[in-house]
Amino acid sequence: MKQFKWLLLRRLMQLLVLGVFLLGPWFGVWIVKGNLAASLTLDTLPLTDPYVSLQSLLAGHIPEIIGLLGALIVVIFYLLVGGRVYCSWVCPINIITDAAASLRERLDIKNTIQFSRTSRYWILGMSLIVSWLTATIAWEFLNPVSMLFRGIVFGMGLTYGIVVAIFLFDLLLSHRGWCGHLCPVGAFYSILGKFSLLRVNANQRDQCDDCMDCFRVCPEPQVIKPALKGTASPIILSPNCTNCGQCIDVCKQDVFRFGTRVLNLSKNDR
Repeated sequence: MKQFKWLLLRRLMQLLVLGVFLLGPWFGVWIVKGNLAASLTLDTLPLTDPYVSLQSLLAGHIPEIIGLLGALIVVIFYLLVGGRVYCSWVCPINIITDAAASLRERLDIKNTIQFSRTSRYWILGMSLIVSWLTATIAWEFLNPVSMLFRGIVFGMGLTYGIVVAIFLFDLLLSHRGWCGHLCPVGAFYSILGKFSLLRVNANQRDQCDDCMDCFRVCPEPQVIKPALKGTASPIILSPNCTNCGQCIDVCKQDVFRFGTRVLNLSKNDR
């Protein structure tokens, strides 16, 4: 349980989030109405994906006040806990890509197509431009998260093909290619969480035995080295860290732990 603590908590959270959305359509218990793009909890709390809201604004559609309020609530939340927490703790596609990465490792598949990690930012920019030019919320036509949700509620149909395609893409063609290199949603939330308070830190980095397990399991391994092997702060400051906790789970030397940017920096300054 200790070894997989954060993984199990993430899976539980992802299933709970999906579950509360499905209670209404499946069982008529409307705790949450809507989907991950926009929802209303207990007929009181609005939550809106700020990426969707931004596309809507660029398309010339001004959201209602409740929609803008929902976007503001989500922005404040992810400014505190880290934007890419969405990717590892909420997004259901993460379950699929994690499964592909695990199977890829077990099968020892080495071949891979190399994509720049900046590709997702180019795709993000293009989605915003297309929204502006076409007066549509462009990414929602392609967003696999929205497709998966609609498929679960109304019948999977072609959605099976999308899910299988992402799984096979990550398994056979590009290691963590979708979430790590192409998905514009992850790119947007990484920008949103650039200065987030919650951070993984390597405060016990002097105990590191160079086993490289943390690099092996991390979906964004490039974020680890500055904190683990650098001479400055042991806090992982990259906005692309998903706060998934896999490095904490796998490290036998207890090098990593969750902390805050403010408390850790003040401790290092003393």
